[in-house]
Amino acid sequence: MELQQMRYVVAVAETNNFTRAAERCLVVQSALSHQIARLERELGASLFERTSRRVRLTAAGAAFLPAARQCLDAAERAAAEVAAAVGEVRGRLAVGLIPTVAAVDIPDALRKFRQQYPNVRISLRAGASEELVDQVKQGAIEVAFLGLPTTARVQGVQARELARDRLVAVVAQDHPLAGESTVSLRRLAAEVFVDLPARTAGRAQSDQAFSAAGLSRDVAFEVTTAYLIAQLVGQGLCVAMLPSAYVPQLTGVTTIEVSDAPARVEYVIWSNESRTPAATAFLAILDIPEGAATEASAG
Repeated sequence: MELQQMRYVVAVAETNNFTRAAERCLVVQSALSHQIARLERELGASLFERTSRRVRLTAAGAAFLPAARQCLDAAERAAAEVAAAVGEVRGRLAVGLIPTVAAVDIPDALRKFRQQYPNVRISLRAGASEELVDQVKQGAIEVAFLGLPTTARVQGVQARELARDRLVAVVAQDHPLAGESTVSLRRLAAEVFVDLPARTAGRAQSDQAFSAAGLSRDVAFEVTTAYLIAQLVGQGLCVAMLPSAYVPQLTGVTTIEVSDAPARVEYVIWSNESRTPAATAFLAILDIPEGAATEASAG
């Protein structure tokens, strides 16, 4: 069994097509098909169900795929560790972030990182805070930036607190509240809201604040990005609450201080197990040395 064969299997599984998989792997299709067939003979089982219309994993293929990915990740990490031992950082850096990250200028940090480590492949993945924690635990991403209510604690990963911020109200420029300098949660409770999906950490910040004040609100719109929140608010469909450090990036809306606003904490997190050389180098760009987890939030 060879690593290249595993790469071919993963490529076919992800594209559901032998031709596209061969293009991705930069080989002719006949060579890719021959190697997969050879692997199947060695395993004594078919990994793919092939028809004239589609290609899909068999039960054996579905069982083989996670282990193949782990082997490829381990091989890539081994190569990166050897390179780091002789002073070169390479491999991959997968960074996760919430849509409203504001404590760190991510593009600027990546620019500095790329200048110093041009041989590292970088991928960015946006998601909800709780999803990003799970992905760091699973090793799918190395570093992630979260936003959590002040009552939450990060568990199962290493974490460093980056900043604390208060939420502000965001309304359309012609909204009746647009001329106000400050508004209360009680006044906002009369408005129609757009917010992140229920049971996400980003949503919990506002939900907990209204609940603690004995108030309820109408969240008529649920979206997954701050960009869409701003678009809906700008059309006068609803109001929102977003971190004050993030809202300067928005256009076409007006922000108002909230007298009893909820707060949030931004964290950067990484694996409890070990850092890849690329992750260590990236955290160093952020002035976070190895072993610098925040004691109160590392689970």
